[in-house]
Amino acid sequence: MKRYNIRMAGIGGQGVVTASHVMSNGVIIAGGESTLVPFFGSEKRMAPVESYVRVAEGRIFEIGEIIYPNVIMIFHTQVITHGKSYTMPFYSGLKDEGVVLINSEKPLELEPDQARELREKKAKVFYIPASKLAAEVAGTELATNMAMAGAVAAVIGLPDLISLEQSVKERFLGKGFVVSGGTASLDNVIEKKFGKKVELIQKNMDVVKAAHKYAVDHKWNDLSVAETAALAAAGR
Repeated sequence: MKRYNIRMAGIGGQGVVTASHVMSNGVIIAGGESTLVPFFGSEKRMAPVESYVRVAEGRIFEIGEIIYPNVIMIFHTQVITHGKSYTMPFYSGLKDEGVVLINSEKPLELEPDQARELREKKAKVFYIPASKLAAEVAGTELATNMAMAGAVAAVIGLPDLISLEQSVKERFLGKGFVVSGGTASLDNVIEKKFGKKVELIQKNMDVVKAAHKYAVDHKWNDLSVAETAALAAAGR
């Protein structure tokens, strides 16, 4: 039974919390369980942001900060290079054979101690050009969070793409969105608004799928270590 404790870390303006909501709700839509707790100080751009997400195919009884994650997602390299994180070092508490997913076009030159400790943990460190994919596919880096969500979903196998797509729709449209009004003029206004949101959703989903494919093409989803880490997590 798959079970993962995920710690997401980024900076204000990247949609870290939105990504955690989309991931969490996607797992619930798929029939699993999930809890999440966002954590941030001042609500401003470039300020540190973290979100703690538990996902599982079975029951979850814990909520709150994740001290010992088996998956860590780094949305911005400054979390590592500038220490813009509430959890330092960035891999603090990572379980042995855990996964670190970093938004970067190329591997970072880590401090010698950091590289050594990650090796000792037998961590799998993956670099995905999430911001670049977002800019190329959606025309904006604001979709970086969707790229990160798509990639990690491929790595851990939760949620599936169909459930993730539904979660994105619910995030932007809400459940039970109805394109209908009492008058023709009202219908016209709602339809225009709906049309823009549909376009936004499509762009976000295109990014999700591109990042998901990127991870699959790199065979990140074939790692037995990921399954081992999931079984070892047990909510701790």
